[in-house]
This record gives sequence, C-alpha cells and structure tokens, in this order.
Amino acid sequence: MMNAAQQLHNLGQSLWLDNITHSLLTSGTLSRYIEEFAVTGLTSNPTIFDQAIKSTGYYADVVRKKAAEGKSGEALFFELALEDLTQAADFFRPVYEATDGLDGWVSLEVSPLLADDTPGTIAAAVQLHERAQRPNLFIKIPGTRAGIPAIEEAIFRGVPVNVTLLFSREHYIAAAEAYMRGIERRIAAGRDPRVASVASIFISRWDVAVNDRVPNKLSNHLGISLAMRTYKSYRDLLASKRWQKLAASGARPQRLLWASTGTKDPAAPDVLYVEALAAPGTINTMPEKTLLAFAEHGKVEHALPVDGGGAETVLAKFAHAGIDNDTLATALQRERSVDFPKSWEDLMQCIGRLADNST
Repeated sequence: MMNAAQQLHNLGQSLWLDNITHSLLTSGTLSRYIEEFAVTGLTSNPTIFDQAIKSTGYYADVVRKKAAEGKSGEALFFELALEDLTQAADFFRPVYEATDGLDGWVSLEVSPLLADDTPGTIAAAVQLHERAQRPNLFIKIPGTRAGIPAIEEAIFRGVPVNVTLLFSREHYIAAAEAYMRGIERRIAAGRDPRVASVASIFISRWDVAVNDRVPNKLSNHLGISLAMRTYKSYRDLLASKRWQKLAASGARPQRLLWASTGTKDPAAPDVLYVEALAAPGTINTMPEKTLLAFAEHGKVEHALPVDGGGAETVLAKFAHAGIDNDTLATALQRERSVDFPKSWEDLMQCIGRLADNST
C-alpha cells in the first residue's frame, strides 16, 4: 500500500526535502527517503547549513582540516557546501536523467550579503555553478529588486536558478517574467532555450505574521489562499501566447515551488500546507519532520483548483480585517532578506571558531 508521500508523487507533485547534512547523505537516510517517500530533490539555505555545522561533529573536523590548509570564511564554507551538495546531486542524478531534467535537483544559495548587489550576484551564480560541475544543481537567487535582473542574466548565461524569497503572486510574476526574458534573449542569440528554473513561494510565514491580528476563523488561511491565487497565475502564464511561443522553441516551464510548508502554529495540523497545496506540475519542499508526518498520516484528497477556487473570497475577508497583502509581502521579503544575513554571519562566526581550534 502506498503511503501519502507516494500518492502525492503519483498525483504529479514533486516532493523535495528542505534539509542537507553530511550524515543524511552517508547514513542511508536520503536513499531511504528516495525509495520510500518518492523524494526527488532537496533544497538548502544558510540557516540549514548553520544548524548542520553546529550540531554535527563531522563538520568540525572538516573545518579544522580546511583551516589548516589556509582556507577561511566564505571560501571555506562554499567548498564545504559544494562537497555535500554535489554528493546529493549525484544521489538524484538517476531521477534527473529519468525525467529528462524535470526533477532530481539540489539547490545552493549565493551569499545573502549580495542581496543588494546585482553584478555580484550574477558573478557568484556563474562561478558557483561552474565549480559544482553538476547539471542538476540550482543556484538560489532571491526575487528581490536587485535579484530580479540577476535572475534574468543568470538564465541568459545558462545558469539554472531557484528563485527564492517570493511571497506573493506579484513576486512570482516578476520572477517568471525575468526567467522568460532570459530565455527570450537566449533564443535571440541562437542559444539552447532549455535552462531550468523554479520559483519558490514561501507559505507559512504569512500565517505567522497575521494570526494574532485576525479573527480565529481566519487563522492559518492566508498562506494557502495566496498560494491558490499564485497557482492560478502560474497556470494562466503557462497557457499564455508568450509562454507557448517559448515552449514551441524548446523552453521548459519555470516550475512553481511551495516553500516554508512546515506548520508553525502548534494548534494547526502538522501537514496543513502539504495537504492543502497538492498540485500537479508543482514542487513542495518540506522539512524532514513534515515529510515524515505526511508519509505517516497525511491524506491526498484533491488537487488544487486551477481557477483559484475560493481564494479571492477568503482574501477579501483578510482585507476587511485590515491585512494589506502587498505591504505585508514586501515586509516579509525584507524580513527574510535580513534573517538570512544574520544566519550567514552566525555561520561565519561558527566556522571561525572551529577554524581557530585547528591550531
């Protein structure tokens, strides 16, 4: 009998793991997730690496060794991260090959300190992708004001991009248009239009931000409703003449990815967002705890409606309660743009302390 994770995969949604540690790769755990839960990719971010390095003795030993070789700071971290992520990419390479590049991806984020630096982000994306030497490794670039032109240029240069920090339909559309501009430029230049991308919409943080400001009956409904609104735009874009023209030239869709799908409210179901956002052709990247919970007791009952369902009715209720979605989307993106540099600085300090112990 199939578990719920396998059922969701059969519905047409890809399940990715939002985690990376060396032990995940070497203990057989990731292989088990691939086999038992139909996991077909994974994502990482600075916070995930920070937690992994702090909690695992393996990284302390490796950092000390690299420090003794004269490496430090960001350079040491990216060497460490690439070692894990290229190994993870190799785990998923059979999936990548079997799906003709549709699935089987892992993701590495550029330095969060480049958030306002478009040229620096472009240079870092190109360099990290070249260093990885893996066709199934995404470079994560935030869909911020400075990130949008970097996404277009990275796609034009043939770098697969996971657009991160998207919090609304409008954020998604900006990322999708940047992707299409990059593909259109490649076609005009006579280059291969097949450059992969995903657009990552953050879900649960919406509800964290508003649950104490709205009536109880609206609790934990905002993130899902905004996801439904965004999904409609995603499907509309794929049906548009502009995209159909690109598809006819051989381009592949930039897939929609649900991120931040672990439930933050202890009073809500632990698989709330996974069950609500089952949608063919999309991706859900989830923490290990959420993946295991969903496989154990989740349900796959229906697919997300392509017309947005009743999302606009629910969103109107939030507006009546005083929630300005556009303002909040900007605030959430800015907040995460600040959080990741804090995690990054914490990560650099942790690496520095470990490196100091190498002497």
